[in-house]
Amino acid sequence: MPTPQAPKSKKPLLYGTAVVLAAVLLGFLSYRATAPAEHSGASSAADATADPDAGVYPELAKLARRDPGDALARGRVDAPVVLIEYADFKCGYCGTYARDTEPALVKKYVDNGTLRIEWRNFPIFGTESEAVARAAWAAGQQRRFWQFHAAAYAPGAKEKGFGKARLKALAQQAGVPDLGRFARDADGAAAAGAVSKDQQEAYGIGASSTPSFLVNGHPIAGSQPVAVFESAIDAAADRAAGTKDAKDADGTRASGAGRESGDTGRVTAGAGA
Repeated sequence: MPTPQAPKSKKPLLYGTAVVLAAVLLGFLSYRATAPAEHSGASSAADATADPDAGVYPELAKLARRDPGDALARGRVDAPVVLIEYADFKCGYCGTYARDTEPALVKKYVDNGTLRIEWRNFPIFGTESEAVARAAWAAGQQRRFWQFHAAAYAPGAKEKGFGKARLKALAQQAGVPDLGRFARDADGAAAAGAVSKDQQEAYGIGASSTPSFLVNGHPIAGSQPVAVFESAIDAAADRAAGTKDAKDADGTRASGAGRESGDTGRVTAGAGA
């Protein structure tokens, strides 16, 4: 894999001590998952993240945007689990995940309302990475991001490059209706700002390679086997259900206490009368 570019900003976004610790973990896992000398490093990273109850960081979970208007997301806004993906369209491992793993997660978890997937553009492999990230965002402005995503990650797509003519062809393939607007949006300040925001968020949490993921604040690095994601999603859903049950129980107890207090008040009033 090419060496990732250094972040443009020397001041990464940090969200507290827990995030600093998570950044160290995610950075280590990112290295192990994509170490050029050993693709078996992906297995090592899978082993490190396979325990779904370990390494959950609440501050990282708060990075889920849950924006109903987010064109780069799929799944219910109120889904109990949010998977955030930081990825680059020139990354071969990202393509493997997009083709082999994500469709299974969509079918099993997104379609039944358990999972929401939020994409973050994380271009780290040069000028073309930046260009295709902006183009993907532009396709999203016409509600065709996921179609563009599929076209850009199709087998052999990245080998054709992501020059202007190629990006236009991908937009056509994705069914983007207004290609003139697409070109203007892709070259505009809004696209550059959106991509930069995602990129700096990734650097800020310690991501150093693509793809990198957060599942309700649980970091996963690399294109891991589907079972690793399923384990993390199942555990996150169980935790979310447990939290909801606890809140519901607290609410029931509080409501019951209120009724008892009210009943006592009425009896007292009757006795006084």
